[in-house]
Amino acid sequence: MAHYNYDRLSAQDATFLWSEAESQPMHVGGLAVFESGPLQRPDGGIEFERIRSGIEAVLHWIPRYRQKIEWTPIEGWPVWVDDRGFDLGYHIRHIALPKPGGLDQLKELAARIHSRPLDRQHSLWEMWVIEGVEGGEQFALLNKIHHCMIDGAAGADLSQILMSPSPRYEAGEVVPYIPRTAPTDLELWSDSVRRAVAGPLELARDWWVADSSDESEARPSLARRLGGIRQMLRYAITPASETPINGALGPHRRIDWLTMPLDDVKELRRALGCTINDLVLATVAGAMRRYLFRRRVDTRELDFRVAAPVNMRRPDDEPRQGNRVSSWIVPLPVSEEDPIAQLREIQTVTQDLKDSEASLGVETLMEAAEWLPASLLSRAVGLAEGPANMIVTNVPGPGFPLYTVGAKLLALYPLVPLLPGGGLGVALFSYNGILCWGFNADDQRVADVSTFAEDIAQSFEALRAATVSHVLDRRTAPDDAVPIPRNPAQGPKPRPRKTPSKASRKQPERTGVAPAKERAAAADVS
Repeated sequence: MAHYNYDRLSAQDATFLWSEAESQPMHVGGLAVFESGPLQRPDGGIEFERIRSGIEAVLHWIPRYRQKIEWTPIEGWPVWVDDRGFDLGYHIRHIALPKPGGLDQLKELAARIHSRPLDRQHSLWEMWVIEGVEGGEQFALLNKIHHCMIDGAAGADLSQILMSPSPRYEAGEVVPYIPRTAPTDLELWSDSVRRAVAGPLELARDWWVADSSDESEARPSLARRLGGIRQMLRYAITPASETPINGALGPHRRIDWLTMPLDDVKELRRALGCTINDLVLATVAGAMRRYLFRRRVDTRELDFRVAAPVNMRRPDDEPRQGNRVSSWIVPLPVSEEDPIAQLREIQTVTQDLKDSEASLGVETLMEAAEWLPASLLSRAVGLAEGPANMIVTNVPGPGFPLYTVGAKLLALYPLVPLLPGGGLGVALFSYNGILCWGFNADDQRVADVSTFAEDIAQSFEALRAATVSHVLDRRTAPDDAVPIPRNPAQGPKPRPRKTPSKASRKQPERTGVAPAKERAAAADVS
């Protein structure tokens, strides 16, 4: 039901509000590192007002950025209303690193800022401009946006509104902000009553129409939905194994990041005949095996699972706000030593999840939850803990450079909120020839997150070395040798490709973005 002066949150958006706690902030984030370039002042600082003016000029494209949360009377469901006291200065903040402004200092400062929950009395986002990075040659933008506003796909789309593909910048005209009249309690309550009466009938009608239509229709049938729920319940009924990274979370976070050349990832994907997501999960599996070994965990009987978000947006969905995401629960073969075997096991699982349409399970439950009482749904959210040990999400970004007010984006490291009881979250974002890994960790559960980032780099290299070894073995094997078993889910056998040369096998950049002098001597990551 449409309203001119407020928007009701979907059930999925609302769950991110209800699942939030003081030690469980539910905002997504991203640390973007830029060349100072045209924004650098003679004293080494940044022209902050130009950044602020540039963002103010595009805010009319993102109405949600000037809205805040209110609650319906009696029912207690959250709605978006225009923030009549909106102050851009509250949301865009300016801070500087102490000299020399190294990357370790940036990680520590960003972790402290990222740990704090957003204030629900205001619009649920903040942007921190951090100058003085690498002696002033770079600056960073740390974004915090509540998960009830956007998911990963919407965030990728949003980044291209706040940034531009052109280095040429012309200040746009600021469109005056005229907030709409706030809805009355009576209006909110009466609309809630109408929804409670008519909603279940609308849901049943939608599902019946889908069930009576051809399978090629955009909306899935009821039978497919039930199949997705059955697949989801396979892992939801029993919790994952306990590990050192799981348990009660504290209020503090640690963050780290890693950069890989995207061509290396794509080359390995082609050689193995798999998807990039499968390759990412296999890399995480190898890294977690190393990490748990150091924590003296016996992985032989370990049921270790990750939650992997799946984009469920349809062409008619709003691309820049709200959540349209489901999730796979993927067991990682951390007991398997062979990196290739790890990948093949993951391929089998993800193909099974695709075939059984497991992602429809969460989507179906969220559609049904639209008509549940807010008190019941919020209580159910509080009990949802244990199906997975951690979250791993991968969002594709643009393959071309972006700029903000003329300053070039070098890398963008995404930060995903932690699952209840899960002390580590891994998020990836591809951008202009690089793959950016962002790690968000609980300060107590995974205090050594920088070590895990190194494990990721070593796991990827181990997978690449094993692939090269298998390719060489197949080339030197006799004609009657038994070929390496391949997963049937991976499709036709790819054509033989050249073994990656030593020069092409670049090591992942462990320290993030190098200073300008070092980048001039090395290959340009962008």
